[in-house]
Amino acid sequence: MPQAQDYQAPADLLKDKTILVTGAGAGIGRAAALAYAAHGATVILLGRTTHKLEDVYDEIVAAGGPKPAIYPMNFEGASPKDFDDLASTLEKEFGALHGLLHNAAWLGSTTPIEGYDAELWYKVMQINVNAPFMLTQALMPLMRKTENSSMIFTLDDKTTAYWGAYGVAKHALEGLMMIVADEMDTDQPIKVNAINPCPVKTNIRLNAFPGEDPNTLKMPEEIMATYLYLMGEDSNGHQGEIFKIERD
Repeated sequence: MPQAQDYQAPADLLKDKTILVTGAGAGIGRAAALAYAAHGATVILLGRTTHKLEDVYDEIVAAGGPKPAIYPMNFEGASPKDFDDLASTLEKEFGALHGLLHNAAWLGSTTPIEGYDAELWYKVMQINVNAPFMLTQALMPLMRKTENSSMIFTLDDKTTAYWGAYGVAKHALEGLMMIVADEMDTDQPIKVNAINPCPVKTNIRLNAFPGEDPNTLKMPEEIMATYLYLMGEDSNGHQGEIFKIERD
């Protein structure tokens, strides 16, 4: 959608908003956290590697953005109580939540289904599907406390051979997004949409395509227009839609 890819975000687009980004330590999550902070948001950096989150924290502060927060969490072992505890902490510290970017993901293995390890399958599904479901469920009440809240899912369209659990998980996540969006009513609805990014230089991409020249890929910072558009109020009216970022 050109209007999203070419979107020019106002400097104060996200002023006074609190936004949680998963997988915020690297790749698209890091770029989104920096972009949201640069446009006025207080960003909650969620990820499993604390030092990476601390690096993003320092970048935001050095750039003059609102002071962010760090919340380390490993989705692999996370339970519903962990997400309830997160929601309680956010309510205590911030009162409400204006935005949620589901970005964290794990590739697992590009292996034929016939030989795919069952334990690995469970792990990929836990990180890529179960955790986003539990996080969504836990944070929806906080997001309903404010007007114009936005939830964004990050998708992929891998349905060819060897994508295994990752490909299945991303399609399950699409189904989750569409169901949550369709369940929104007119009483404090949450705007729920998804982004299918073009190939960008991330660890998942580099692991999946080790022979690919990374210099041919866009940097995550180059696709942030769509992430800003959907998180801000200029995209109000979109619900249950998938914004596919086209490769130049």
